Amino acid sequence: MSAAQWARDLGMGLRFAFAGGREGWTRALLTAVGVGLGVALLLLTTALPAALAERDRREEGRLNYTYGEQIARADDTLMTADTNTEFGGRDIRGRLLEPEGDKAPLPPGLREFPAPGDMLVSPALKELLDSGDGALLRERLPYDIVGTIGEQGLIGSQELAYYAGAQGLADRAGDGLVGRIDSFGDPNPTEEEMDPVLMLLILVVFVVLLMPVAVFIAAAVRFGGERRDRRLAALRLVGSDGGMTRRIAAGEALGGALLGLVFGTAFFLAGREFAASVEVFRISVFPSYLNPSPLLALLVAVAVPAAAVLVTLLALRGVVIEPLGVVRTARPARRRLWWRLLFPLAGVVMLVPMLGQGKENGEFNGYLVTGGVICLLVGVTALLPWFVETVVARLGSGSVSWQLAVRRLQLSSGTAARMVNGIAVAVAGAIALQMLFAGVEADYTKETGYDVSLAQMQVRVPEGTEIDAATAKLAETEGVRKVYPLSEGYFADRPYTEEPQRSAQLTVGDCATLREVAKLPSCADGDVFAVQGGEHDTDTPSLSRPGQKLYAEVPSPGEEMKEVEWTVPGALKEAASVEDPTGTKRGGFLLTRGAMPDDLAEAVRGQLYLAIDDSVPHAREHVRNTAAAIDPLSDPMTWSATERTERFDTIRTGLFVGAAAVLALIGASLLVSQLEQLRERRKLLAALVAFGTRRRTLSLSVLWQTAVPIGLGLLLAAAVGITLGAVLLRMTATPVGVDWPSVLQMTGIGAGVVLVVTLLSLPPLLRMMRPDGLRTE
Repeated sequence: MSAAQWARDLGMGLRFAFAGGREGWTRALLTAVGVGLGVALLLLTTALPAALAERDRREEGRLNYTYGEQIARADDTLMTADTNTEFGGRDIRGRLLEPEGDKAPLPPGLREFPAPGDMLVSPALKELLDSGDGALLRERLPYDIVGTIGEQGLIGSQELAYYAGAQGLADRAGDGLVGRIDSFGDPNPTEEEMDPVLMLLILVVFVVLLMPVAVFIAAAVRFGGERRDRRLAALRLVGSDGGMTRRIAAGEALGGALLGLVFGTAFFLAGREFAASVEVFRISVFPSYLNPSPLLALLVAVAVPAAAVLVTLLALRGVVIEPLGVVRTARPARRRLWWRLLFPLAGVVMLVPMLGQGKENGEFNGYLVTGGVICLLVGVTALLPWFVETVVARLGSGSVSWQLAVRRLQLSSGTAARMVNGIAVAVAGAIALQMLFAGVEADYTKETGYDVSLAQMQVRVPEGTEIDAATAKLAETEGVRKVYPLSEGYFADRPYTEEPQRSAQLTVGDCATLREVAKLPSCADGDVFAVQGGEHDTDTPSLSRPGQKLYAEVPSPGEEMKEVEWTVPGALKEAASVEDPTGTKRGGFLLTRGAMPDDLAEAVRGQLYLAIDDSVPHAREHVRNTAAAIDPLSDPMTWSATERTERFDTIRTGLFVGAAAVLALIGASLLVSQLEQLRERRKLLAALVAFGTRRRTLSLSVLWQTAVPIGLGLLLAAAVGITLGAVLLRMTATPVGVDWPSVLQMTGIGAGVVLVVTLLSLPPLLRMMRPDGLRTE
């Protein structure tokens, strides 16, 4: 067969797609919408790596490192202070700026420095502050808004950020929050090696998210297949042979796919602009981020039309198109099972060599992982038609709506299975991923040790602020039940200028608070205790001899080091260390307020531990406002019992964002597919109503026709998903356990999507039942 013959036949099919009357272009339009939705998501996926890289580049470009050795003041230096905070569960990035010369570096996104008392904000923060919901936050940011931060200074369209002008920051330099810089960005960029298990997670996430898209595109190019085949019979009648007829059919599908590329590009561009107005799982982007890689975009543009031609030729391989009709209208031969089992078996065979590899034996083979996961998920699409056909063939009698649905499924189980394939693949992949995440989560989650039953927040008292005054202000704050004040420092056996050999921790507080860090025999104001049993504390016994002189360093940035001398008193009591609110056993010395000399107060830093009443609305926001009033640089810490690795959390967030996009595609594509199925049966539905069938009966029959394949598809998806999840867990050397709540959650989400689509298809269904549906042209 010559290339010219192929081109001529495909071109004839293209003309039929767009010049074949209402029937032709309606089918082409439905195909284009279905393919277009898939293409849009593929383009989005090809743009994601560049978008994430651009976010990282902008984040790195605005970094202000204030740790380490401080540089000298010059005409090109800038004092900065970190004033990050949180509001309503959302992080707010804040920086105070004080230029020290005309050449001071300007942060990305700013045209000029804000004056003291003014601030430049991100558009999203300005919108929040101007709204009624931002009243509490406005109290925390007592600056005048004089402009907005440009796009180059933000990592996302919905990011909350501000730059405020300040004075006197040099007086607080050296504490890590305040420092002097001469440029923005990471001075020593390093690339951290990725954990093999995290790389496996990323690889599986991409495969699982893209597979449903490919399945939906393959299903979309077969819209209107039955009516198309009847039209092809007319071509046989006028003299075309079987091969030519199939090539013409492929050309018709190619036309819909090419139009789908146009639709997909339009959907992508519209979604690209819409992306700037939404935030999904705290991730937002600018439209300029979403630029697909030219090579990957070209691959999509070539692969989608090629897939349309290939899928059509494969679909017609078992259909005999004769001049007088299509032999598919007769009872089809039963589907064979053996070759369908080859796909999941091949997937398992590819993954078996990596069982038990874990993170200690190098990286996983990316080709085997990708191939194995794809084969297992393709196995769902191969097994589902056989499974649906086998089950519906055994379904018995019931109500009229049930019998109508069952008979329809028995006649066209393949069409029903195609409609469900995408959801089944998505659910199977999601179950496997949830099992994998749940299994390895413990490796990337650690206990913080914080006693969240005692306190839920922690506030550092700034230098120069009386701890009693700060305690009183926070104790009066709405939503605070109790404040535990502690002052902390260190003693050494000799002055710091003489390089001390031994040191011990110093803790100052009232008796009630000291009992939270040690078991005290008795306590009165003026007592001093030596703590025994502290973690990594070996020096306290040798430093606790009465009369021994100890030295405490007084923080004094920019000045010569000052020290305070303290003598161990004779009336020294012993105390046993217990786990303090932060989960550690502290050693050293405990001093009550009355036992602390005035000059020693300069050598300790106050820490306030707060018990919060969460029944009070916005209790934590009130705490942050009070802390900001005490010290604008204050960033109260919210305690949690556990914390996860940042990269693990990032991958999990990426999964959720991608899953949300895929679910949206699933719903939209399924709705298009459902409408196409109803359109094909329009005359039949109208005829049934004309003969007296109740509309409620027909509506229920449509619901059953959707519910039965979906139920079977979800059952098969759960089985394949659990199998894939178990194999992946064994690959990471993690004990296999089925995360049943996740399995039920994923299947429930899949069923929920189908229920919503079914409800949305009811209005068109009712319109198609009208008598004018019997009209023909």
